[in-house]
Amino acid sequence: MSKFIVQAEAAGDILYSDEGLSFWGGVDPVTGRVIDVHHPWYGLEIAGKILVMPTSRGSCSGSGVLLELALNGYAPAALIFSVAEETLTLGAVIAAHLFDKPIAVAHLERKDFDALSQAPKATIRDNVLNFGKNRCALRPLRKFDLKLSPLDLLRLSGAPTNPTTLAMEVICIMAVALGAERLTDVTRGHIDGCILAHDANLIFAERMAELGAKVQIPTTINAISVDRENSTSYGLPTSFENAASRLADAYLKMGVQPTFTCAPYLLEDVPQLGEIIGWSESNAVIFANSVLGARTAKLPDYLDLFVAIIGRAPDVGMYNVEYRRPSLVIDCCVPEYHDDSLWPLLGWIAGRLSPDRVPLLRGLARYEPSQEDLRALCAAFGTTSASPMLHVAGVTPEAELLLTADAESVRISLPDLVEAWTSLNSGPESVELVAIGSPHATYDEVAQFCEFLGGRSRYAGTDVIVTLGRNILKQATEAGLVRQLEACGVKVIPDLCWCSITEPIFPPMARNLMTNSGKYAHYAPGLCGRTVRFGSLRDCAETAVTGKACKHPPRWLSSQ
Repeated sequence: MSKFIVQAEAAGDILYSDEGLSFWGGVDPVTGRVIDVHHPWYGLEIAGKILVMPTSRGSCSGSGVLLELALNGYAPAALIFSVAEETLTLGAVIAAHLFDKPIAVAHLERKDFDALSQAPKATIRDNVLNFGKNRCALRPLRKFDLKLSPLDLLRLSGAPTNPTTLAMEVICIMAVALGAERLTDVTRGHIDGCILAHDANLIFAERMAELGAKVQIPTTINAISVDRENSTSYGLPTSFENAASRLADAYLKMGVQPTFTCAPYLLEDVPQLGEIIGWSESNAVIFANSVLGARTAKLPDYLDLFVAIIGRAPDVGMYNVEYRRPSLVIDCCVPEYHDDSLWPLLGWIAGRLSPDRVPLLRGLARYEPSQEDLRALCAAFGTTSASPMLHVAGVTPEAELLLTADAESVRISLPDLVEAWTSLNSGPESVELVAIGSPHATYDEVAQFCEFLGGRSRYAGTDVIVTLGRNILKQATEAGLVRQLEACGVKVIPDLCWCSITEPIFPPMARNLMTNSGKYAHYAPGLCGRTVRFGSLRDCAETAVTGKACKHPPRWLSSQ
């Protein structure tokens, strides 16, 4: 029977797509309009609609966007999925349990989902989904379907306003929704919902802090919306600056470490092979699972905090080796000679080919991809896929896992790479901003960018900004790299990343930007309303000093 995750009545027109949507960078949290230029729903309004899609995709922050829509009255009436879905489901659970703003969520059996996809309208009433002449019974969740420890049961027995009880309640709901039979201990956490992208993140964090919530495991925190050490130097509105600082302070009050980076795998203490962790932030999750060989679900925003409060997570998905086995083989037939832009292009394409599968990429080992390459691959993959993991044959630590019995094979070749490059290069030749550091720049990335600039000053009409974590800033400063970049006219900014930068830090006059990040190239048109050029790190350096991007694909794509 189909599952009724969040019980609520609903009625409305059906909006169907066979392609998942990331609400973060894909839906305007203020208006409910779809802003992902790469999605079939682009430009449509979702308020009051019944959204029908196989699953979501992309950022863990989609849960926060849905909560904001629920709070401001622009949420969809219902969300219907064909497989267990985490991010938007969690947002709806929080909207119902903390704010009494329920949004109906159901996970349907495939035959019912396929029938619903053909219908123009639907209603949900008395645990029944009605569409046309069809009726689909929805089974409400039961928390006692879980095998809980005595301590788990004790945590559930407190008052509804007890933060531990609240966290346990939501974790159990999500566990049952995802098909888990039990919970598992996790050793460390990473919090994602700390960007002041909308009011919901601040409202949630301050409410939990006021309730006295405290994390029980070592927990790092993502990039935020303000440079904590130099906030007054950027001309941010005082109201925004204060709210962003309050959001960060709320998490620090709950015991979170002030790391402020979207790349926690660059910190000194990183997860080890096989370690069970509870991370959010899509690029970090995919890198941890794929490259480090740690085990984590792609925890949605807010669930990441609850898992850190309890130190337990639903024992499902990536926590179990069976779900880490590849179910799609992608043979990569790529040019022998290429630059570093190959890896985000591959990730972006691979995500589109495997929206809800763990892929195995073959044919890449001979190129000996670096940690930088794999990081770019994982980050771009996370924009177009819901999967928390990928494998690279001969490279990543679990690539030898047996294929699933239903595994299929597809191929990426030169025309696919050219098409991806074209899709990510929508802007004109003139560039007013070069954006480096999505995810946060590594030390090697900073050093290479400095080398490619070669002491040349930026073009007068082109701003150049590098975002990075505090630990990398310290290393780069000690090595003299920050001084060299600043001498070239480059701004180096910690704590913030490109998904959180707003005007005036984001240059208001910039209409077209250049980036080496497949992740930001995908999200930027929706997040900042600008056109984008994408290329290698060297390309970005040349654009920084000339103000121009090459209007044609790079030679390694066009001449082979």
